[in-house]
Amino acid sequence: MDKHIELSYCKYEGFKVLAYNYLELEAHPLFQSVAELIKEVDITPADVAENLMPKSAKEGPEECLLNLIHTLEEAKSRQIMKCTEELKDKEPNHNTAAPPEQPEI
Repeated sequence: MDKHIELSYCKYEGFKVLAYNYLELEAHPLFQSVAELIKEVDITPADVAENLMPKSAKEGPEECLLNLIHTLEEAKSRQIMKCTEELKDKEPNHNTAAPPEQPEI
């Protein structure tokens, strides 16, 4: 049986907890960028955590934060494109109507 579970989205306070848990960071200059983007984008805590987890031993906290910022920017772009497409679908398309017939003289 397939069930859908509604999950809440991650906000800045949740991000800070995850950043501390995964990166042991309480503050970083990139936090401001994350704060601004996370207000505009719907992202789950699991997606945030996935981006904050180092992919290798060489990957440091800054790279992880940059990965998250990149993911948030991509999500923002997708949301903008989706809204634009929805607006286009709602607009009446005047170009597809046939021109009015001219009476013969």
